[in-house]
Amino acid sequence: MRRLRACLGAAAAVAVAAGTTALVAGSASGATSTADALSNRWYAAAPYLMPLDNDPPSASAIMDATGLKAFQLAFILAPNGGGCSPTWDGTAAVSSDTAVKSVIDAIRAKGGDVSVSIGGYGGTKLGQACSDAASTAAAYQQVITKYGLHAIDFDLEEPEYENTAAIKNEIGAARILQQNNPGLYVSVTTAGTADGTGWFGKQMLLEAKAQGFTPNNFSIMPFDGGFNGAASQTSALTNFNKILQSTFGWSEATAYAHEGFSGMNGRSDTGEIFTQADFQTVLDYATSHNMDRFTFWSLNRDRQCTPADNGGRTSGTCSSVAQNSWDFAKYSVKFAGVTPPTTPPTSPPPSSPTPPPSTQCKTAWSASTAYTGGSEVSYNGHNWKAKWWTQNETPGASQWGPWEDEGAC
Repeated sequence: MRRLRACLGAAAAVAVAAGTTALVAGSASGATSTADALSNRWYAAAPYLMPLDNDPPSASAIMDATGLKAFQLAFILAPNGGGCSPTWDGTAAVSSDTAVKSVIDAIRAKGGDVSVSIGGYGGTKLGQACSDAASTAAAYQQVITKYGLHAIDFDLEEPEYENTAAIKNEIGAARILQQNNPGLYVSVTTAGTADGTGWFGKQMLLEAKAQGFTPNNFSIMPFDGGFNGAASQTSALTNFNKILQSTFGWSEATAYAHEGFSGMNGRSDTGEIFTQADFQTVLDYATSHNMDRFTFWSLNRDRQCTPADNGGRTSGTCSSVAQNSWDFAKYSVKFAGVTPPTTPPTSPPPSSPTPPPSTQCKTAWSASTAYTGGSEVSYNGHNWKAKWWTQNETPGASQWGPWEDEGAC
């Protein structure tokens, strides 16, 4: 499935610099690379976040606004220049990384944790670059050890899942990691179709069966395949459950206990639209069937475009549907069994406010200006203070937004 990673390449350095600054701002000194594991339900609910690309949002801000505790960081790939060693997006070596580690430290300092996703759409995967399952596992073990991971996700899709040898390496590596890291939460994510998953997805399941490997879940991505809202997605999940039953000899309940959903919020790559109501319907299906995982691509997109429909285009940095920031993250929080925090609505200001003479309006807010935490602006007769880094987010547009109302001016 396409993962909107077009900003890699010439513009990647700019995105890395800007995005890392936004995320690391919330990092607390003294945070370490290890942390107590969360419950599996949190790792099962972790939405995807690209920490070095697609205008990364502040993980700390999302945690404060939604109660989210777990993030699925993406993606680990083989180096663009070749070799069997782990990198972020094919460009940033894990061995020398400090930027993503700072993001992880900031999340853990607030009581959260991360899973790391390998693969995704595009780029060269380690299963393709490494010679066998053992060397593939050794590369991934470097990631687990570096960041003290308690969870990992194998995102097996085009073009890798069409490569029999590569899939054998990936499944073999997952099995080795599961054996060598007791308690490691392992998810395997692959493409979804109306029938559940396609021929290559079924071959991947058969490879797992042949190797005697059972992860915590096999998740499908029911989007970019002619889907039309939640009903088509839940139908695909029902069909995938039958595939799991027939492949592994499981009962319906056991199959659901090893099944996951990985959606795409808002407008998909192929123009499908999945709204908040669609997410609620799939969430109800997942919880009522005791499914193991509910996640989505991505937190980088969990905010409104300008205009809201983005001119009928799909974006890697906003959803292309009307929403408040982090609306979709709250469904993951609900799946984890937690009620997202709410902020009581503020009373509307008087129709003709008369500000005290000493209250002067700050410089007018501008949609094109990037503001750091503590910046003050005026908008609609009020002064506002930025709670964190923000750009093009209208003051007062969301009660969970980045602006704190300082009163009439």
